[in-house]
Amino acid sequence: MRILLSNDDGVHAPGIKVLYQELSKFADVTVVAPDRNCSGASNSLTLMNPLRAEKLDNGFISVNGTPTDSVHLAISQLMDPLPDLVVAGINRGANLGDDTLYSGTVAAATEGRHMGMPAVAVSLAGKDESYYQTAAIVAAKFIQRLKLHPLPSDQIININVPNITLEALKGVKVTRLGHRHKAETMRSTQDPWKRDIYWYGSLGAELDAGEGTDFHAISEGYASITPLTIDMTAYKSMATITEWISDFTI
Repeated sequence: MRILLSNDDGVHAPGIKVLYQELSKFADVTVVAPDRNCSGASNSLTLMNPLRAEKLDNGFISVNGTPTDSVHLAISQLMDPLPDLVVAGINRGANLGDDTLYSGTVAAATEGRHMGMPAVAVSLAGKDESYYQTAAIVAAKFIQRLKLHPLPSDQIININVPNITLEALKGVKVTRLGHRHKAETMRSTQDPWKRDIYWYGSLGAELDAGEGTDFHAISEGYASITPLTIDMTAYKSMATITEWISDFTI
């Protein structure tokens, strides 16, 4: 199995190194990732500047672009033969509920799917770096099963693992995305030259976090596996809007 491994925390992040070591036990892994932390980059592309790829001493390839750039460049220019699977992670921090919309980790996996590859995103639901190995082992076990159970062509898999030891992990649950309250408003302050600067506030509290959601699984000590679809069409609204515009003329 050939795997393209990327992330949004940057090519030097500890999470990608731990996942590389685990996946390399059974796969040929190529790492192509941003040269810096790109958390929150979502599906952004670098369109107005050239992209450059630099091979590091450890064999990883560093790209001066976003997670989406890294995956796109790897598949279109850097890898021959092409990968069988795109994996993104391990992210430092959870990608649950609404957070997936902003996540560069999920975006890297999404770009793999856009380019015709099965794709998996992996995140560690904790801000310290204690238990990346737990997330790596869960991800590796899941990925090995893809040989017998290929992903549907319109989906990616979003895996979140609690920041605990493997022995403390209660198991794995298939979940849906939860939902947060509105995030805190931006905060303003001033720099040393008395110029206004602004910072994003904290994430909103969990709103829809009941049983069956990714939030609930993590809070109960389970790894969360959520299949995500790329098609964002609100099919339930199509009939309603069709009725609204029945007398629409130009």
